Amino acid sequence: MPTPLVGGVAMALGVMIPVWLMMADSIKPLPAFTIAATILIVVGMLDDRYDIRWYWRIGAQTCAALVMVYVGDVHVEQIGPLFGRGPMALGALSVPFTVFATVGVINAVNMADGIDGLAGALVASALLMIGCAAMYSGNYAMLPLLSAVFAAVVAFLVFNLRRPGLPRASTFMGNAGSALLGLCIAWFCFRLTQNTGHPVSPVLAPFLILFPVLDCLVLIVRRLHMGRSPFSADRGHLHHRMLDAGFTHGQLVCTLLAMSLLVGGAAALVLKWDLPHPWFVAAFFALFVLHYWVTARPARSMAFFGALHGRLFAGVGTGTGTQKAVAGNQTDVLATENESPT
Repeated sequence: MPTPLVGGVAMALGVMIPVWLMMADSIKPLPAFTIAATILIVVGMLDDRYDIRWYWRIGAQTCAALVMVYVGDVHVEQIGPLFGRGPMALGALSVPFTVFATVGVINAVNMADGIDGLAGALVASALLMIGCAAMYSGNYAMLPLLSAVFAAVVAFLVFNLRRPGLPRASTFMGNAGSALLGLCIAWFCFRLTQNTGHPVSPVLAPFLILFPVLDCLVLIVRRLHMGRSPFSADRGHLHHRMLDAGFTHGQLVCTLLAMSLLVGGAAALVLKWDLPHPWFVAAFFALFVLHYWVTARPARSMAFFGALHGRLFAGVGTGTGTQKAVAGNQTDVLATENESPT
């Protein structure tokens, strides 16, 4: 029986109802967020139902980003002292950069939605770290909406994350859900890092949602290098490589969730110690190169992630070969659903 793609719609209701209440109570009007989210949810539902062409999805994501910029006045004005000088103001590049970053994050979350619980867990970890950074900086105005989104994601994971008694997900978020969560991450990162009253360096943002962003960038570069569309589906994702190396779904989600929290927390701690910003750029580039090199060849990935699995889960079974094959087939189906070919 096909798994229903209603998780995204359920999360949308869980997020939008508090937004409407906040607007009604005049706590902080959020018409831009409502409009942008509605665009993505409607187009995502159409994509889940009819598998629309990739350029319609990118067009909808661009429109949502423009609504965020021009209606909500949420955009990236400066990207910090990335090259050792003062904060770099984007000027005329502010809107294009904001649109590019928003579309990129939306598609990064979409690409991470390849196995049960992974995208939701990584988004939940990012929201948790963004919330901690917001509280540390005194940006409490973000917390009501952020809490609503976090609660919706956790509720979704109850039905999407494999656990004893739930051997496979009972619902998927679909493209509607992944697009909504990508928009939320972009929105919160911009609100967090572009607030002059409660400043948080923009250099921290990529490390809060590191693995989806890295995987998305690596796949786009690799597919373009191979002469393929960056939106074509394949089994080159990080989670595919880890599954092939012996990780079970639960082990994979737990590992990437723990690593996400570890990397994000370490980046925040090092930023607090005033490490020069160029080092963050160098660290991100080094991680990109490592990811590209490890996942470029299946045999290399098997060796690398097999060794990692052996160290982390020594003595823990990985399931039979048949179970692995089933898991691989399922991720193929999910990748095809989430990344529609051109």
